[in-house]
Amino acid sequence: MVHEARKRYGNYILTFLVMAVNVLLLGICFDFYYDLNDDTMMHDIMAGIYTGTPDGHNMQTLYPLGAVLAFCYRLCRQIPWYGLFLCLCQFGCFYLVGVRLCNLADNAFFLAGTQSGGKFSGWKKLLFLLTMSLYLWGVCLPHFINIQYTITCAMLSAGAIFLFLTSRERTGAGQFFVDNIPSILLVLVAYQLRSEMLLLTFPFIGLAGLYRMAEEEKVFAKETLCRYGAVLGTMLGGMLLCLVVDYAAYGSPAWKDFRDFFDDRTTVYDFYQELITEEAYGEALTELGVGLPQQILLRNYNFGLDDKIDGAFLGGLADYAVYTIGESKDWGDLLREQIGRYLYRIFRGGDGSYSLVVLWAYMTVLVVGFCMIRSSTPGNQKEQDQVLQGKTYGKVRRFAFLWQVVLLAAVRTAVWMFILMRGREPERITHSLYMVEFALLAAMCVRILKGQSGEGIVSVFSWQTAGNCVIYVMAAVLCLLTIGGVTDNVVWVRADQEWREQVNGSWHEIDAYCRAHKENFYFEDVYSTVAFSHKLFGQRDTTYANYDILGGWMCKSPLYDEKLGRYGIISVSEELFRRDDLYVIMSDGELANRGMDWVTDYYGEQGIMVVVEQADRIDGEYAVYQVVVK
Repeated sequence: MVHEARKRYGNYILTFLVMAVNVLLLGICFDFYYDLNDDTMMHDIMAGIYTGTPDGHNMQTLYPLGAVLAFCYRLCRQIPWYGLFLCLCQFGCFYLVGVRLCNLADNAFFLAGTQSGGKFSGWKKLLFLLTMSLYLWGVCLPHFINIQYTITCAMLSAGAIFLFLTSRERTGAGQFFVDNIPSILLVLVAYQLRSEMLLLTFPFIGLAGLYRMAEEEKVFAKETLCRYGAVLGTMLGGMLLCLVVDYAAYGSPAWKDFRDFFDDRTTVYDFYQELITEEAYGEALTELGVGLPQQILLRNYNFGLDDKIDGAFLGGLADYAVYTIGESKDWGDLLREQIGRYLYRIFRGGDGSYSLVVLWAYMTVLVVGFCMIRSSTPGNQKEQDQVLQGKTYGKVRRFAFLWQVVLLAAVRTAVWMFILMRGREPERITHSLYMVEFALLAAMCVRILKGQSGEGIVSVFSWQTAGNCVIYVMAAVLCLLTIGGVTDNVVWVRADQEWREQVNGSWHEIDAYCRAHKENFYFEDVYSTVAFSHKLFGQRDTTYANYDILGGWMCKSPLYDEKLGRYGIISVSEELFRRDDLYVIMSDGELANRGMDWVTDYYGEQGIMVVVEQADRIDGEYAVYQVVVK
C-alpha cells in the first residue's frame, strides 16, 4: 500500500518539496513586493482600502476574478488574498511543470538509457527540478520577488502551453479533454487576470495546438476534430463568458463613460505621449482648446485637479493623436528602425539572459531534431516503426520540428514587430513574451524525444550515442547560462529591495499622518508618490484611506467619485481652495523641480488668485500644503 501511494503521489511530493525549498529560500532572503503601483491600486480597490468597501471593479482584471478576490476580502480583510493569489499562480505554474517533468522522467529513456523505474529515474527527476529552479533564480528571480500581474498572466500562459504539448498521446476525445483541463483553466485565469497579455500570447497557444494536431495520424478525422475542438471550444467559450460577465458588471452609463475615458487616456499616455510631453505640440494643443495650465496638468499627471479634463476632452486628444500624429509618421523609416532593434535584441543579447535562453532553446530543438534523424539507422528504425505501429506519419513526425521552428520564428517576429511598431515595449511585456516562447520551445524539445506510443518518451538515443552526449552538452550550457544569472539577479534584487525600503519609509509616514487626521482629505502629487510600492505580506491598515493621487488610471472613475463622496467632495477644482479640510501633499524634490505654479497658474487662468501655503511636514521630505484665496 505504501509503495503504491509513493509510486502514485511521489512526483507530486518531490516537486512540492523542491518548490517549498525555493519559496522558503526566497522568503528568507527577500521580501515580496508589488512591482508597480498598478498592482497596489488593484489591491487597494479589492481590499476595500480605496473606497472603504471591497470591490471587484479594478479596471485591470476582468470582473469575475476581481469579484472573487473582493469577496475573499469581505470574508477577512487581514489575509492578503491578492498577493497570495499572484504567488499561487506563479509558483503553481512551476509546480505543475515540475510534476509533468517528473512524470516524463518516469517513462524517459533519453538521458538515462533505462526503462521506467530504473536506478536513474530518481536523479533524472532531481536534474529536471534543479534545472527548473536554476531558471527561476537565474532568469525570472526579479519577477518572483517584485510581482506584477502582467508577468503572472504570461507565466499562466506559458504553463498552459507546456502542459498541453506534453500531455498524454493517443487518447480518446474524453480522456484528451480531461488531460488538458489544467491548460484550459490556466488560460481562463490568465485571461481574467490580464486579458490584453493573454491575447498577445495567444498566437503561441495557437501554435501549440497546431503543432500537436498536425502530428496526428488523421488530422481531419472526426475523432481528432472532436478532441481539439472540445479543448479550443471550452477555452474560447469560457473566455467569452468571462467577457460577457465583465461587460455586464461595467454596464452602467457611468462605467461605460469612464471606460471610454480610460481607453482614451491609455491612447494618449501610452502610445502618443509626445503630444503632451513635447513642446512642439504646444500650439496644436492650444488650437484644440487646451490651455497652458491644462497642458502642465496633463504633463505631470495631476489632471484630477481639473474637472474639465473628462471623457470628451481626452477623446479629442486621442483622436488628434491617432489621425494626425499617427498618420504623419513615416512608417517605412519606423519599420526599418524597429527591424534593426528587433535584430539587436536577438543577436546582441538586448534583453540579457531572456534572449540568451531563448536562443539556446531554438538551438537545442534544432540540434536534438537533427540528431534524432541521424540516429535513425536501419536497425533502430525498425524498432521505431514498431513503436509507432508501422505508421508512415512516424517519418513525417521526425522532420516536423523543421517547419515548426520556422513557423514559430515567423509568428514571434510578427508579435514582436507589433509591439515595437506601437512603441510600447516595457520589460513586463518583453520578458513575458520570452517566457512564453521558451515554454513552447521546451515543450517542442520534449515532443521530439517523445514517441507516439502514449507511454512516455521513446528511446531515440542509446546511452552510447553521440546524440545523447549532445543533449548533455546542451543541458550543461543551459545550466551555465542560468547559474551565471543567479548572482547578478540576487545582487540586483537586494539593491532594489534596499531602495524600495528607503522610499517606502516615506509612504508609511504619509499613510500614518493621513490616518491620524481623518477629519481631512489629502491629494497627493503624482510624481511625488509614484515610486511607492507595497509588500505583499506586510502589515497594512485595510480600512478606508483618506488620501488619493491627483491623477492615474482610476481618477474620474465611479469608484473615485465614491471615494471623494465620503468627504462630500463633488468638484476638486472648486472645493480645493474653498474648504479648510482639503490638502495637497508634495515632496521637497518635486517642489524644487516644479514648484507650485501648476496650482496657482491653473486657478489664475480662471481669474482666481490663490496662494499655496505649507501647513505641516511629513518625514522631513514631504510637506502638506493648503490652497487659499489671496
